Amino acid sequence: MSTQRIEIFSAGCPACQETIDLVNDIACGGCTIEVLDMNDPAVAERATEIGVRAVPAVAIDGQLASCCASRGVDEAALRAAGVGQAAG
Repeated sequence: MSTQRIEIFSAGCPACQETIDLVNDIACGGCTIEVLDMNDPAVAERATEIGVRAVPAVAIDGQLASCCASRGVDEAALRAAGVGQAAG
């Protein structure tokens, strides 16, 4: 069984912290969670590559979560994308 790699793109704002807390609450025990600082040019470049347009944003296994492509982070959309379920 493999684990999910979850990236949270953050600017350090209160909304970003809420997203970090949400992902930590619902992620599977074996998931790898990285909080990435958008003030780092390399992180900003990576965010652009995967389509991040606003923060906070969440990518799962290198793919921007559908909720983050337009309307913001949404727990139901993250769960639908597999957050909280061990990848198999």
